[in-house]
Amino acid sequence: MLVSAKEMLQKAKAGHYAVGQFNINNLEWTKCILLAAEETKSPVILGVSEGAGKYMAGYKTVVGMVNGMLEELKITVPVALHLDHGSYEGCFKCIEAGFSSIMFDGSHYPIEENVAKTKELVAICEEKGMSLEAEVGSIGGEEDGVIGMGECADPNECKMIADLGVTMLAAGIGNIHGKYPANWKGLSFETLDAVQQLTGEMPLVLHGGTGIPEDMIKRAIDLGVSKINVNTECQLSFAAATRKYIEEGKDLEGKGFDPRKLLKPGCDAIIATVKEKMELFGSVGKAE
Repeated sequence: MLVSAKEMLQKAKAGHYAVGQFNINNLEWTKCILLAAEETKSPVILGVSEGAGKYMAGYKTVVGMVNGMLEELKITVPVALHLDHGSYEGCFKCIEAGFSSIMFDGSHYPIEENVAKTKELVAICEEKGMSLEAEVGSIGGEEDGVIGMGECADPNECKMIADLGVTMLAAGIGNIHGKYPANWKGLSFETLDAVQQLTGEMPLVLHGGTGIPEDMIKRAIDLGVSKINVNTECQLSFAAATRKYIEEGKDLEGKGFDPRKLLKPGCDAIIATVKEKMELFGSVGKAE
């Protein structure tokens, strides 16, 4: 059964660890992440971007697939199904489809409009028992058409959004979607600390978790980050393992072209990546 991310993130905040959000792109991604979470006894958040939702034939298809897997794979750990970087319209579609959590990315609106739209969604999510993530500042880079310049959030604007009653808050602190460039200046812990001071017990979210050095990850968790998003790293590990399989000609051996065999090395790589991240984030064993 899908759950809101509220309780798992409150526990993470209190326990000084973070829950991973791992984006799903298809059946294989979803199955791998759920199996990794169950094996490590870690709570997990399945992230779905609007582009990925469309690719998987729509949000209702995604909900049906995930609910089916929870039952068939006998998943016992808490699992939230979460819209990632959702538009205002996309949020309503996911609420209707049966998601247990949504993110409204209003960071590109003037703060007054971001507040107004977020406030409306807070009321709906509270009524339906769903969790809601909001964003202030922007995450650098591009993900499914959502482009940001990586502006650091204004801590006072973060407090305005947090005071609306959102479940979690994504604040831009110099983080980037995709691979980090060689000249990346690192995370702004000064901004993160200021946001933490003003938002108190609010779980904070770190987007662009791929490629951030481990010491920065751990420091971010110490400063109140309770949810860390990972997508690119799973894609890279999947691609590398699949490329190796094909370049070694294994797809030409016997029935190596069978999709179940062709995709297995990549799937194994995703499971390994997810387990490694859960260990780093400190969420292993927290669902027991």
